[in-house]
Formats: sequence, structure tokens, C-alpha cells
Amino acid sequence: MKRSFAEILTAVLLLGLAGSGGFCSDFVDFVDPMIGTANTGQTFPAVGLPFAMTQWTPQTQDTENKCISPYYYKDTKIQGFRGTHFWSGSCTQDYGSVTVMPMTGPLKVSPAARASSFRHGDETASPDCYCAVLSDYGVRAEMTGLSRSSILRFTFPLSEDAIVLVHPNPKKGEGTVRIIPEKREIVGTNPVHRIYQGSGKPAGFSGYFVAVFDQPFAGYGTWSGETVHPNRLEQNGENGSPGAFVKFNPSGNRMVHVRIGTSFTSVENARENLEKEIPSFAFERTRRVVRETWKEALGRISLRGGTREQKINFYTSLYHALLMPRTFSDADGSYPKFAGGDSLCVANGFTYYDDFSLWDTFRALHPLLILVEPPARIRDMVLSLLAKADQGGWLPNFPGWNSYTSAMIGDHAVSMVVDAYLKGIRGFDAAHAYAVMRKNATESPADQAEYLDGKGRRALPAYLKHGYIPVEEEVREAFHKREQTSRTLEYCYDDFVLSQMAKSLGKAGDASLFLSRAYNYQNVFDSTTGFVRGRHVDGSWVVPFDPTKAQPYITEGTPWQYTWFVPHDVHGLIRLMGGRTAFVAKLDTFFEKQYYWHGNEPSHQIAYLYDYAGVPWKTQQRVRDVLKREYHVGPDGLSGNDDTGQMSAWYVFSALGFYPVCPGSPHYEIGSPIFEEVRIRLGNGKLFIIRAEGVSDENRFIQSAELNGKTYGRPWISHEDLARGGTMVFQMGSTANKLWGCKPENAPPSLSQPQ
Repeated sequence: MKRSFAEILTAVLLLGLAGSGGFCSDFVDFVDPMIGTANTGQTFPAVGLPFAMTQWTPQTQDTENKCISPYYYKDTKIQGFRGTHFWSGSCTQDYGSVTVMPMTGPLKVSPAARASSFRHGDETASPDCYCAVLSDYGVRAEMTGLSRSSILRFTFPLSEDAIVLVHPNPKKGEGTVRIIPEKREIVGTNPVHRIYQGSGKPAGFSGYFVAVFDQPFAGYGTWSGETVHPNRLEQNGENGSPGAFVKFNPSGNRMVHVRIGTSFTSVENARENLEKEIPSFAFERTRRVVRETWKEALGRISLRGGTREQKINFYTSLYHALLMPRTFSDADGSYPKFAGGDSLCVANGFTYYDDFSLWDTFRALHPLLILVEPPARIRDMVLSLLAKADQGGWLPNFPGWNSYTSAMIGDHAVSMVVDAYLKGIRGFDAAHAYAVMRKNATESPADQAEYLDGKGRRALPAYLKHGYIPVEEEVREAFHKREQTSRTLEYCYDDFVLSQMAKSLGKAGDASLFLSRAYNYQNVFDSTTGFVRGRHVDGSWVVPFDPTKAQPYITEGTPWQYTWFVPHDVHGLIRLMGGRTAFVAKLDTFFEKQYYWHGNEPSHQIAYLYDYAGVPWKTQQRVRDVLKREYHVGPDGLSGNDDTGQMSAWYVFSALGFYPVCPGSPHYEIGSPIFEEVRIRLGNGKLFIIRAEGVSDENRFIQSAELNGKTYGRPWISHEDLARGGTMVFQMGSTANKLWGCKPENAPPSLSQPQ
């Protein structure tokens, strides 16, 4: 059978142009949303625009409990199709969600009872559309969506009763649904609850939705728990979780469309969001809009060379990196006041974002967004953080569910804001931003209730008094009580970043103050063992000590992993460890003994530290090993939680050939590029090209480099050089060039300078 030119061209593109030397063009085809959907990755096949308010996914798990993703690849039944606010790749909780389920035959309302078998062979997933066949009902289900709205299409078998259920997924005894037959609508609410601080308490707002059908209802009713109420129009959670169902004429159109708008402010705004984004039932037209949007977003980085698996890993990673933070404001700018109960605010002239997993994402995700996203989006994220500080009184360190959480440690909104500012993002009041960041670094809430609510830096008075947080200082909160040494290290980094902002604003006194505090990491480094350790208030070290074991004063890791977290002063750490030779030997032991744990964030910058010690070829070796070992195509393709895109952002940067070891210090350490050529369309509109001549799996070592035609001998590049656009060319080889980039004067900069 002959194929048309278009069909042949499409086939070639789907093969990734492997070996042809051409650039990828339809980037969406290289995204596999199933990567990471095994238990470890905690991702889900998200449909919708980048940074969408509500993403849509098949639901195989019905809870909104902590650490339960709505979809797991190993599950064999689909319970419905959920508009979710789950943090992609995280161990948090979903909230304000709504699930829609088509079915035939006898009515079954509970998630377990209504669930249908499905085959992965009948399932297709991409950023613009998800499709599956519900085997038990013979229903083909498809969905696509924009930011605050979606459209679902259900094709029912002939001569069967067609039923669609709408379930808000609230806690028992909560939530509402209401059927409006004359409008062909179902509307409802799902109250949101807090996690971490105030866990389980109402968050002061709900997830609101309006579902509009393209056919009249032949019947309807509600349920609560297991009790069904035929012909009832309204239902609350009087006996359990409420829901609604509608039936369609068996002799009518077998294809049922439903448009769904969502909001965090009201049903009326959900309806307005829907009408502004998806005003008709044109499924394919909507899908094309979503696909073109993703094509443009992913196409900011185009690739030539590499294997098909590498391209799939790359564009899937970039897709995951563009899912969060989430849009939180409605089309008219309305959003719930941060940590403010039922009050509403309006984002005038900007989009308000929430759900910043900053302990994870300050490292690579936000630097990646700063690099490739339009400056206006980064400005809006900064404005969103500043709005939270204004409304709640303190800059949050891990804002989620539109509230303070005090989850994790550090004060890394500082990192995100300062990194953006130092890389040229403007459009916000820098002096005001500095003031709220300085407050976090110098003051603690006078009110114990505010402290317990997650405001301010944990254990700041002890940090200021001792220059470290002693193990006797029980952090006064119910979650992450200890972690004193890790907190000390992260505050030192935050203080360094804040000193750079003070310097840029001409605040010399503050710059000196925070710069001196940035050296406090030395106070938890034990030179007799060569590791950071827990320290008592009298200065003595905690015993016994085993650096290979998890310790209560270390966050999600061991002293082996956290000792390297001095991103702002690697040269100072090298001196503490006895010089470059000793430092490199310790790094070698770390990797050779397999203490490196890529599945969690504290290890992420470590492979790049060889650049500071004059052996960048070892960075090239280690980074390539991690890229190959830790990322794969398939549901189990991630070795740890993606954590709203941080794991994925690490892959994107490392595959390009560079990585931001110290956000807030505007430069990137060079690793080993894996593609023959990449073209990065920067957020500022400039084009930066990286060519790796002769690159392959074996040819991973840089032999020489040029930047814009001039010899380049540094294993790092400044953001300024990158942002002005240009071309960097690497000559790659199979053996290490132990001369390139090895001179001390070529090492990346840090607080202390190399010796």
C-alpha cells in the first residue's frame, strides 16, 4: 500500500530522525507521560496546558490522602477521569479535585464498584490528550484541557444506557453537588484541607466546578456514601461523600461531550473560566490548541542527534518541568487570599501561582524556568511569592494549598527570587522583595501560634546565637522537628544568596552581615572526621557517629550526602577537607561506595563539584553515569519522586551539558552534553547553540571548547554569556583530557576563591 508524503514524513519524525542528523520538529511526540507512573516517580499522565490550574488524568486511586497519586501504571482498573491538583511527582496530597466516570448498565457509585478494567494496549497518553477504552462498559473515553477547564468525550456502545457520574471526591460528610437539568449542568464543591501544619483543618477555600453536557438528561439523581437518591437535584455529604449522575437516551447520540470549568473561588468563576477557555464542544479544536501550546513550549529547546530513548527522556523531562507551580487565579484574576480563609484577592496585571515545592525546585527547576520561560511568567511567580508575604506577613518557605506549611527546611523562596533578579528578571519591587526576605532572615514571630503555623525560619534565634543550630534546639513544630545540621547548612546558603541581593541594591552593611553568616557552615563541619555532624550547645559533637547512616539532625539523607551542601563556597569546603587532592579522593569514595543517591535532592549538585577541584573530566564521567543509570523510558523510568519537576530539570540541564550548582550566583557548571546540537531559545528571545562534535556514549569527555569562535578553557559559563546568545562548541573524545579546564584560575567562582 502506498503512503502519502505526509505519512512518510510523520513516520520519520516519530522515529526521532535517528541517524539522519535532523532536528526534532513535533516535540510533543517525544513526550511519554507514563514515565515515572510506577510507585517511585509519583508522576501521572497530566493533560492540560503548562502550569495549568487543573490537570486531567485517569484515576486508579480515589483518595486525596498524602502520598497517593491519582494514577499508578500497575493498577488494572480506572475509577474515572479526575481534574486533579496533585503535585506531580510528590508525596503530598490531592485537593479540590473532581472525578467524572462514564458507564453503562446498572448504576454503581463507589469508586471501587464503578471501576472498569482497561488494557494499556488500548491506552494512549500525551500532554494534549488521554484516551482509554473502559473494557467493562465498552466506552471509549478521551479528554483534553486548557488551564482552568477541560473537555471530555465519551463514546458509548449502541443500545446501552449511557450514564455519567460526577464525584467531587470530598471527605466524608463534606462537599456538595447540584444538578441543573435546564442548563444541562452539574455544579459542586470539594472543600480543601491543610497538610503539615494544621493538618486536616479546613484551608478556607474549596475546589469549585461546573460540568456542562452537550445533550439533555433522560434521567438523573444523586448519592451520598452508598445511598442513591433517584431524581434528587441536590446533595451534600450527609451520609458520606456526595455525587451526582445523569442518564442519556439510549437511542440518541452515542457520543457525549462534557465541558468542565474549575476554580478555587466560586462556581460562578468556574463557569466564567470555562466560557473564556472552552466556549464550545469542539473537542478536536481544543486539542489542537493544547498541542500547539506544548509544541511551542517544548520547542524552546530543539535537538539534533542522540538516541530515540534520549529524546524521549529529554522531552518528557521538560514536560514534567513545565507542570508546576500551578496557576491559581481565575481568568478575571480572582484567587483566595493566601492563608486568609474565605477572603478573596485579585491579581491585577499578573497571574497568581501557588504550590511551590521550593526545597526541591530551587536547585534546578526554577533556574530552568528562568532560562527558557518568558520573563513575564517568572515575574508573575515572584509577584505571587511577594503577594503571599504581604497577605500572610511572612515570606513562605514551602507554600502549598495556598497556605504556609513549614514543610521541609531552608528559606528557599529567597533563592528563587534573588536568582531571578540577578539574572535580569524585573517588573517587581526589588526593594520590597529584599525587605520581606530580610525579615525572614532576621526576625522570628513573636506569637507562638504564628510560628507553629509555619511562619519565619525555624530555630532562627539559635542559629543567630551560636552560628549553628544545636541538637538541643527542638524545632517547635509538629513536622520536621529536628534536622538541625541540615537547617544550618541551608540557612548559610540562603544568607549568601541574600548577601548578593543586598550587594546589588547597594546595601553594603547588610551584604557584609549576610556574607559573614554564609560561613556558618564551618561550625557544623568536624575536621577530625571530615563530615558535617550534629553539634551540642556546648560545642561538642554528637556521638556515636556513622556518616553512612541516616541521622535525626540530617534531612532525608546521611552525613555523606549532606556534607557536600555548601554550594556557595565549594572552595572553602575544599580547604576544610584538606585541599583539592583530598577533596577529589573523598568525592571518588562517595561515588565508588555508592553513597550517591540521585532519587533525592541533597545529592543533585555533587557530581558537578569536581569542576571546582580542577578535575572537570570526572564531572563529565559521573554526570554521564547518572544520566544513563537513573533515567529510562517506561513507567519505572525515574529512580525517585520527581518532586514537581526537580528530577526532570536535572536531566534537562545535564543533557544540555551544564547545571546551576549555586542558584543566586549566576553561573553554570559544565558537564558533558549528550546531543550533537541543541538550540535553546532563551526566555529573552536570544538563541544559544551548543554543539558537541563527535559526541557519543563513549565520547563523553571534553577535549576542547570554543565560545563564539574563541578558545574557552573554563568548566563553567556565566549566565551573562549564555543570555546574550551565541554558540558554544565542544570537541568530544573517549579519553579524559586532564588539561582542559583544570587550572585553578579557571575553576568556578564561590565565596572563597581557589588556591
